[in-house]
Amino acid sequence: MVQVDIWSDVRCPFCYIGKHNFEAGLEKFQHKDEVEVIWHSFQLDPELKTQPDISTVDYFVQVKNVSAEEARQMLGGAQKMASEGGLEMDLERSMVANSFKAHQIIQLAKEKSLANELEEALFKTHFSEGKNIDDEDVLVEAGKSVGLDSEEIREVLKEEKYAYAVKQDEMQARNIGVRGVPFFVFDNKYAVSGAQPSESFLEILEKVWDEKKPSKE
Repeated sequence: MVQVDIWSDVRCPFCYIGKHNFEAGLEKFQHKDEVEVIWHSFQLDPELKTQPDISTVDYFVQVKNVSAEEARQMLGGAQKMASEGGLEMDLERSMVANSFKAHQIIQLAKEKSLANELEEALFKTHFSEGKNIDDEDVLVEAGKSVGLDSEEIREVLKEEKYAYAVKQDEMQARNIGVRGVPFFVFDNKYAVSGAQPSESFLEILEKVWDEKKPSKE
């Protein structure tokens, strides 16, 4: 079994792209059924204040002190990569939202082996549908779509049951030197940072597998 640990933030466009590129590489991997993917929480900006009335473009204008056109150019790379990968991503519509609540629900989904499905649902919620991932009702809707119980989601958020687990993931990331996401660790041996091409992910999967299963003379 090959273990792949992924640190990601659902408000990060390159994390969404990286997820799909990794999955495209995994799909071509001959031993894909023997790969275990473990998702980890990572907030790019834990102090971010949710602002449902402004878009990511508007936010860049504010924090980077640039024009709207310059902001669009800065975000254009992510938009282009998403389009090339067949992803629907609308950074004009995506809201500025703190992802701490979303990460708590991901931790819940992780316990029920639904983390990958929820990651995908939340990425779509944020980037394609332009919904507020810091809103409880939005998180309940996303959670229900992958099979989580709505009342359990509300209870988790009310009591912050997984707040510590989120912080633990982030501490682990700091301990191994993660400074940005997406960040992939293969079998606790090889690290890959960023939304690399699917071929790169396939190559490292094959490398790890060959080292685990050395050929016999």
